[in-house]
Amino acid sequence: MTKKLKILVVAGDGIGPEVTGEAVRVLKSVAELGGYDFQFQERPIGGVAIKAHGSPLPVETLDVALASDAVLLGAVGSNEFNALPPDQRPEAGLLKLRNALGGFANLRPAFAWPSLSSNSPLRPEVVEGADILFVRELLGGLYFGQPRQWDKEANAAWNTMRYTRDEVARVARVAFELAVKRRKKVTSVDKANVLEVSQLWRATVTEIAKQYPGVALEHQYVDACAMHLMNTPRNFDVVLTENLFGDILSDEAAVITGSLGMLPSATIGGAVNLYEPVHGSAPDIAGKSIANPLGAILTAAMLLRYSAGLEDDANAIEAAVRKVLNEGYRTADLGRGVASAKVLSTREMGGRVHAALNELIDRRQAMHAV
Repeated sequence: MTKKLKILVVAGDGIGPEVTGEAVRVLKSVAELGGYDFQFQERPIGGVAIKAHGSPLPVETLDVALASDAVLLGAVGSNEFNALPPDQRPEAGLLKLRNALGGFANLRPAFAWPSLSSNSPLRPEVVEGADILFVRELLGGLYFGQPRQWDKEANAAWNTMRYTRDEVARVARVAFELAVKRRKKVTSVDKANVLEVSQLWRATVTEIAKQYPGVALEHQYVDACAMHLMNTPRNFDVVLTENLFGDILSDEAAVITGSLGMLPSATIGGAVNLYEPVHGSAPDIAGKSIANPLGAILTAAMLLRYSAGLEDDANAIEAAVRKVLNEGYRTADLGRGVASAKVLSTREMGGRVHAALNELIDRRQAMHAV
């Protein structure tokens, strides 16, 4: 049976178009080799959308997103718009898109690639075997809570961290369901010794945990968790966090993988799933062909897993990335200080993964044909 998938590509700003182009190349290869019907559309978001349409999220972009099966995002953000009010900047377009699509659970895996152990500032024996999945609540907390304001006349500003029980419960269920399929442990992160919101969070997660007796639950304060991620990353399985804490902690976990450019993410639970690498637009290296496309390519694997149900193809993309890394190929962010590294451009790295993927899928199909 032919698998049909309508994918909206919003490459965005900075290095977004460069890395997204490599992810799309991989997805098109999967579709061709697997006989799938993947239909791609492209629309602007972020700074490029402001320049072309006067809005960080044009109506047409949002309409096409809502009519798609999945949205693949590159990155948003540009320093030239820093003087604009927050609700008019490129990042506002991303927040509005997330809210409109309704995805409340942001999945951010952080995996210690054996061949990249020398890239981490942590000792190899500390990171070896680390495999963490962050489940970050994405539609609540400080990023969306009201009231929020910067009162320039009063020289004061405020944001509101707010959650309801139902918001916490639904993302907690996602974390526990994923933990059931992994190593059966959830670490819930909060600041319940100070914040009432965190007290609600902890009480609700504890309540939901009773529905999953086979999954161990532990609670950690966010500051302690930040330390333990660096000291004992292997002790974590699924990490459940609210919006701001999850944003910070999952970026910190880039230390485990060796580069922020290695981190993919998927936002699920809404009308349309949204996929984006964790890294930002990196305007300082945009257009230089040195950006790491592997986070975007691994994000494409998550798209196949969660929106298409193509687990074997998702695994093949991840295996292709592993093969290329094991052969010593690196992008600039991964090659620093490694004399033997074969440093490639963005396009060249994408090409290596593309070739490895084709080889793996061809081999798999040949085995099935026997």
